[in-house]
Amino acid sequence: MTRLRSIFLVVLYAFLLTLAIPLLLFCVIFGLRDPIIAYGKWAMRVTRVILRITLEVVGLDTLDPDEVYVFMPNHLSFMDGPLVATVIPRPVRIILKKAVFIVPVLGIAMRYVGFISVDRKGAQGGRKSIERAAALMRAKRYSFLVFPEGTRSRDGKLQAFRRGGFFLALESGAAIIPVTITGTYELMPRGQWYAKSGPIRVSFHDPILTTGYNVETMGALMDAVKESILRG
Repeated sequence: MTRLRSIFLVVLYAFLLTLAIPLLLFCVIFGLRDPIIAYGKWAMRVTRVILRITLEVVGLDTLDPDEVYVFMPNHLSFMDGPLVATVIPRPVRIILKKAVFIVPVLGIAMRYVGFISVDRKGAQGGRKSIERAAALMRAKRYSFLVFPEGTRSRDGKLQAFRRGGFFLALESGAAIIPVTITGTYELMPRGQWYAKSGPIRVSFHDPILTTGYNVETMGALMDAVKESILRG
């Protein structure tokens, strides 16, 4: 039954991407972006219902609706990005690996709304992606979701952090919101193509200000974020 629900979701996503074409054209003509993000969030909520996933979210009261943030969750599953982006009560952009943007319609929509692709093969490509994201944060006041581990955990444990998201926080001056995700590894670990039903918890922690940190003291900032995620 679990596999059948996942197969049904694949068919549903293809249908929803087809429906997204006129919405995307409408938004491009009138210069709108938030409706596309809202459509994506709605699709993810439908996904949770179909997969029978129960979700508990705590800590949203720590967020200032007028502030720009860099959200940094741990990364356990393919489900994590859509899940966290859905529960954040504002449009949020994501920095994703370049391969995700080849999906028809979806890739165009993500680029249009301000999602950033990153090429992991070269440090220079990553640096350019961070610069583009920081410029959007300053000019458009976009918040970004970045996985500091860079890739999904193979064993459910927190991995070493990469520095890209921390460069983004320092360049933009935005506070970091550590986020702890639990449950997604058990439902859809790396290498598993289908998702099981079950509970997931997403915990948002107190903001960590980047004021006073720089490239030389970035290690201490990374440690503070890691400790906050682990405590959750």
